[in-house]
Amino acid sequence: MPASPSTARAINDRLALTLLQEEGPLTAGQLKQLTGLSRPTVADLVERLTASGLITVVGESGEQRRGPNARLYGLVADRAYLAALDVRTESVSVLVSDLVGRVLADGSVPVAPQAGEAAAVEQATGLVERAVKEAGVPGDGERLHTVGIGAPGLVDPATGELRDSAGLPAWHRRLVAALQSRFPQARVGVENETNLAALAEQREGVARDRDTFVLLWLGDSCGAAVVLDGGLRRGASGGTGEIGFLPVPGTAVLPSATDCSGGYHSLVGAAAIVALAREHGAGPGDLSAHRLVEEAARLTAGGDPIAPQRGAGRGDVRLRRGGASSHDGPAVDRPAADPRPGPALCAERAPRFLDALADRVAVGVAAVVAVLDPGCVVLGGESGSAGGAALAARVEARLRRMSPLATEVRASALGGSAVLRGALLTARERAQDELFAAPER
Repeated sequence: MPASPSTARAINDRLALTLLQEEGPLTAGQLKQLTGLSRPTVADLVERLTASGLITVVGESGEQRRGPNARLYGLVADRAYLAALDVRTESVSVLVSDLVGRVLADGSVPVAPQAGEAAAVEQATGLVERAVKEAGVPGDGERLHTVGIGAPGLVDPATGELRDSAGLPAWHRRLVAALQSRFPQARVGVENETNLAALAEQREGVARDRDTFVLLWLGDSCGAAVVLDGGLRRGASGGTGEIGFLPVPGTAVLPSATDCSGGYHSLVGAAAIVALAREHGAGPGDLSAHRLVEEAARLTAGGDPIAPQRGAGRGDVRLRRGGASSHDGPAVDRPAADPRPGPALCAERAPRFLDALADRVAVGVAAVVAVLDPGCVVLGGESGSAGGAALAARVEARLRRMSPLATEVRASALGGSAVLRGALLTARERAQDELFAAPER
């Protein structure tokens, strides 16, 4: 049964809007070529979308003569604004963009959980308010359309809310309600951080050529995101990928329903990585797992150890406005411990440390591969991406010995910005789904 004229118009309009999002400004002739629609149909949809305030003339094409055919049409970027948050146990990062995803302001702030839930929520909400103001969102944030939040923990697939999980700060759940109260016109949604990182890798990172893959998150804790046949899989309770609870050899006890100690987390969590580095000669002091892994990867590859980096003071908050690429992460320095005077690992022991870490990582990856056969595993999170190609190659080599299923292991291309990018992409998709929908009759 052929589509009705109104349905056909809605399909054509959405196709054109999607192309303008993906390709940037286009002429009517380019829209005709890319859509395969007739010239009169393209002219009608351009007129219709312009009248609805969704697209506008943004310039002229240098490849054509001046006149109607040379006009470049683009999405009306300031039709709506978006915010994305990466919420951690002791910090919050935010970016604000226009409807096409161009970053207008971003920032980060440390959060002191010991100060109490109310203070933590106030710090995070205040950061978002300042970022919205710096981005120039009109009407005291009234044009903020969608807020996407990435946070650790389980998200209930039925309600879309963070579940009350042991070991995670209670202020995370309160933050969602606080942002909805501060920006009542906005659509506020929350998603597991690892799932968002996987979506970002699928759209903009190393998994763009993969419909099926698993992202293994190695940060303070560990987790996994599963993408099968192009779709993110959350599971019946939203718990797909809670790999930290996976029983593994080499631990003293089994994990419990409320404590992943003794599970895979005990092998590859940040504290376990630091302890492993100390076993391989890492010096004393306040060591960071991802810096140790990065240092080992560089030393193993023959490069220089990571240079000490000075961050913002513990109470500093910095915001940047404009000029950012849509792929950029926050431009602020995160709070950091005092820099070390020199490398924590020696060049001789660094490869051994990386080998031992790869042994541990491969245990969990092999279990995932045996069940899902994803063909590709992406190492993400602070420690996973810090290991780069050196760690990924070692894990892949071990998988070849442990599993008959061919699996490529890749290091994240987005690093620390993956969660924010995923939150922004989901916020943009949600806003465009609503704004680009055909009007109800």
